[in-house]
Amino acid sequence: MSRPPLPPFTAESAAQKVRMAEDAWNTRNPAKVALAYTPDSFWRNRSDFLSGRAAIEAFLTRKWERELEYRLAKELWTFGDDRIAVRFAYEWCDHAGNWFRSYGNENWEFDEAGLMRRRLASINDLPIDEKDRKLLWASGPRPTDYPSLSELGL
Repeated sequence: MSRPPLPPFTAESAAQKVRMAEDAWNTRNPAKVALAYTPDSFWRNRSDFLSGRAAIEAFLTRKWERELEYRLAKELWTFGDDRIAVRFAYEWCDHAGNWFRSYGNENWEFDEAGLMRRRLASINDLPIDEKDRKLLWASGPRPTDYPSLSELGL
């Protein structure tokens, strides 16, 4: 299975890969998102360590069951031959109606077929008032004309 764009990345293909990942995560479909990773993909997400698509899918299922109204924006930070670094912010509320903005950085490594074989994520959560939300599009992928993280001051 191939998942273009493929390494080695250019500025254009790396930005495309980042946007494709953002769009997929905004579907909140764990099975669909997990297909972007190698069968033996390794993750560090905060203090969780995962290996394999089944573990990734289970993790994302739990995540999106507790992170309601999830909206994510990613931005390319830098790239190399088979690696991409991104920064991101996402907003969500819990079952009690408390809102958060989560900020983070991810380091990605891809195989020759364009599947991610390693994802290392560092993430911090900031409680926010609902009136301070900035990621306000309808559920699903961020509209192409919606401001970027930089444009939003994030």
